[in-house]
Amino acid sequence: MGRVISFEDRAVASLRAQLAGAEEANQDLIAFARGHSGAVASIHAAVLAAIEADGIERLLHVVTQEWPLILRIDAVALSLIIGDEGFRADSDGVQRVEPRILARTMDQVDGVDMRTVHRGHPLFGPACDLIRAEALIRIDGEPPMPRGLLALGQRADLSLDARHGSELLMFLGRSLAAMIRAWLTDSRT
Repeated sequence: MGRVISFEDRAVASLRAQLAGAEEANQDLIAFARGHSGAVASIHAAVLAAIEADGIERLLHVVTQEWPLILRIDAVALSLIIGDEGFRADSDGVQRVEPRILARTMDQVDGVDMRTVHRGHPLFGPACDLIRAEALIRIDGEPPMPRGLLALGQRADLSLDARHGSELLMFLGRSLAAMIRAWLTDSRT
């Protein structure tokens, strides 16, 4: 007489493993959605804070002093080429930079460049030694409008979602460029 082999125990174990995998994937998806939603809200809050600035000096203050808190990052530096001069603004104020060096760095950034680093970009100034993850965002402008880079830095190593993160950061950079143009155009009239 033949022996009956029960596949039920194996099938139940396999289904439990598949269910556990699906639950883990679901939790990962929920965590990503919450994180993405939080990032969108932070970027929108940063842009709104910048829009409320009542002048170019106040705009620089918002970007370098308030954006780190709003975006939950450690450092922000804005470097611009205006005419033949280069400037870098960060939490310590505004300093001159060599425009050729800034232009060369801009040429290496195609929209947004997000990366983990052992040392942050020199545009962060003294804070560059502390930076372990950075995003460099081009600020494009046709002469005589400024062009440059917005540098966002974080002390912690981060896993960066390049596709979704770069779209948000591109929005942040373009919004900032539009506000700079508006303030400089208004001040000339």
